[in-house]
Amino acid sequence: MNIVNRLKLAARMLIKGTAPPQGARPPIPPLTPEEIAEARAFFPRDKFFVYGHARSGTTMLMYLLDAHPEVHCNRQAHFFTRPPYLSGLVADPAVAEWLSRGSVRWNRGRDLSPVVMRAAADFILERDARRHNARIVGDKSPNSLNDGEAVRLTHQIYPDARVIFIVRDGRDAALSHRFQAFIDAPQHLTPADRRIRAEFERDPASFRGPAKSLFTGQGIRDYARGWRRNLESTAALGRELYAGRYHELRYEDLLADPVGEMKKVWGFLGADPDLAGLEEAVMGVANRNRDAAWQQQKAGHLARAIPKGQVGAWREFFSERDTRVFEQIAGKMLRKWGYGER
Repeated sequence: MNIVNRLKLAARMLIKGTAPPQGARPPIPPLTPEEIAEARAFFPRDKFFVYGHARSGTTMLMYLLDAHPEVHCNRQAHFFTRPPYLSGLVADPAVAEWLSRGSVRWNRGRDLSPVVMRAAADFILERDARRHNARIVGDKSPNSLNDGEAVRLTHQIYPDARVIFIVRDGRDAALSHRFQAFIDAPQHLTPADRRIRAEFERDPASFRGPAKSLFTGQGIRDYARGWRRNLESTAALGRELYAGRYHELRYEDLLADPVGEMKKVWGFLGADPDLAGLEEAVMGVANRNRDAAWQQQKAGHLARAIPKGQVGAWREFFSERDTRVFEQIAGKMLRKWGYGER
């Protein structure tokens, strides 16, 4: 029987030029410079990707970016930030075998997987951009689930793109994320979290101060670790892999000077930062809190007790334990990014 199988395998390789797929697919190769040039010939618009920890102002930045007539930014493609990722298109070993098969004369002797991935993402991005007559297009997808790995995966398929990383004080981001879970996803809360939510709904004023916490002990520790890890790995890989094609900004600076910060971002992307009407467009976006409107509509009785987009709201709602835990786990990272207050 073993001889028969060997003969079948030999015949298959003779006819099809490859062996049948076994186990996991081989690693996806990066695009070659020639393949990148070809992709840009078919899909010429400049691409960018906005990353940041959840509740760090990525959505606000998306709307501000989109206020420029040369730029279109949409959201949540999760090409590189959430499984199955863009690579899910070619993850099946049988698909990998097909795209790299020696008898396929279209693949020029190498795995077509990265070309397929790039073509799919380029079409999705440019299809939307064409409707808006924009020459620069990007996606914003928070990268809290895989942190710096998102940057590495992006660089494999889009080494010619630009990456924007927005950072917010982790304590304010944790508070915003907590309130979002209370309103948008109470069904996913643990029993302990649901008890905290119920108590907050009954008496929100009792949580304003250092005595009572909105978080479980494990919850605040997990959030501090996740925020620290996200900043460490995303910034490190962004600077290493993208160098001059990587831009960082803070949510707090964007709130304080939206026009000035957006001029920097648009200039980084290659858009004209001095077009007429941009300042009015920016202020129109900055003065509108879509998230607050949505939360008010969904749970007005609860949303009225929650601060929206405020800098330093953690000081009002963090307990002594929350402040201490965040300092122990992420204090160095807070100060590194200019959040020195304890």
